[in-house]
Amino acid sequence: MPPSGLSERLAEVSGRDVSRETLAQLTEYVDLLKDAAAQQNLISPSTLETVWERHILDSAQLLRFAATRATWADIGSGAGLPGFVLAILSGSPITLIEPRRLRADFLVQTAQALGLSNVFVECAKVERVQGQFDVITARAVAQLDRLLAMAEHLAKCSTLWVLPKGRSAQSELAQAQLNWHCDALVEQSCTDPESRILVLTRVGAKKKR
Repeated sequence: MPPSGLSERLAEVSGRDVSRETLAQLTEYVDLLKDAAAQQNLISPSTLETVWERHILDSAQLLRFAATRATWADIGSGAGLPGFVLAILSGSPITLIEPRRLRADFLVQTAQALGLSNVFVECAKVERVQGQFDVITARAVAQLDRLLAMAEHLAKCSTLWVLPKGRSAQSELAQAQLNWHCDALVEQSCTDPESRILVLTRVGAKKKR
């Protein structure tokens, strides 16, 4: 069962209304995630007891940076984090990109079980995925400089990059700015005082001299 007051907390961090049906769907996702985590290493076992704070709220907070009906890409989606949380809370179309077959199978089966017609799964490396998106996110995939190089083709000039990071956020941004132009904000995470969220716009590679 979700902790008491979770609907209000989800609404607070995401900036979206959270209905009883939405909370029920999130609860079903958490149950499916916990069951599957016993079979494959989807999330760290140490976070199972704090899954609502560590994974659900942590994912939900990314919504507050994006437009209401944006199209999303979640790179290296793994267990469907943040992708499933974003899809359930927003109803926006989201593509979950995951190259590992077992994890991609879990994503497909979970989307079907939850009845999420707005979720699309790509079992491929991000470099092989086609299309362009309004918002791109990735959780614990790669250093920022490498991530931008891997996924630049999925972005339009107006694409928003919303990237949860830990203590390394500032240093990753500084390193990436050696090779990339961007407008950047470093936002405080709602769930971890030591974590940050990088919010990038107008991303483009610098010309080599």
